[in-house]
Amino acid sequence: MAHQPTSTKPVGEEPRIEVIDREEDIITGFDCACKAFGNQVRDNLWMAVNPGWDTPEGRARAAAKLVKKWRNVTYDKQGNPNSIFLKATVSDQGRPVVAGLAIWEQLSIVEGHGEQPPDDQRIASDVEALYPGDEVEQRYLSQTLRSFFKRRVEVVREKATSNPPAVMHLRSCSVDPAYQRRGIAQRFVQWGLDEAQRRGGLEAITEASSMGRHVYSRLGFRAEGPDMEYEVDAEFLSRERPPNLFMRTGVSQQ
Repeated sequence: MAHQPTSTKPVGEEPRIEVIDREEDIITGFDCACKAFGNQVRDNLWMAVNPGWDTPEGRARAAAKLVKKWRNVTYDKQGNPNSIFLKATVSDQGRPVVAGLAIWEQLSIVEGHGEQPPDDQRIASDVEALYPGDEVEQRYLSQTLRSFFKRRVEVVREKATSNPPAVMHLRSCSVDPAYQRRGIAQRFVQWGLDEAQRRGGLEAITEASSMGRHVYSRLGFRAEGPDMEYEVDAEFLSRERPPNLFMRTGVSQQ
């Protein structure tokens, strides 16, 4: 039987972290991401990957894509889901409200041990779907994503000879600004670290924004080098790109 990860039990009015089991919570959780990455920090890369996020049509399109991924989760040889969608629920005026969304994923290039990280072919396919017929935006986003994914892909390949040959990757962690500073992000991260240990002591990795890296540092992640460099054509150098730092739990502080 496939393992079903357990949820963090609430303590009093503390946020409750649960594995998502219905489509509506994916959609509501994506709204939290829009408020955090779009409205609050204006993350240019996130906005480029979710074109139209600030319109009803664009937001519905992006949320539907996320729902599709949630509905098509794959499993490793032990029956563990390779992608886990988590929600944070808080009490607001006596009613439960989804206040955040996090996605953890098990990655591996060894069959049966996780999802393979994105390669150039997948990046090109995704970008074409986001910007059909727009060669300039396709080229820019392909180059940006290739830089963003670079170290993730390298580490997953390096783990091919480990036991187990996989990592736990924090793909996304967002909290509605109205419910920040309640420890939700920390609980999302700790949930994944605990699950990584249960799955055989997997190392955890993530690409940390300037807003999230202090949380990750407190929980044992360490920076691997400086902020990542985006390798893009000269015509794109003037475009603003968010600072991101590759962090992992299995290296010493740089």
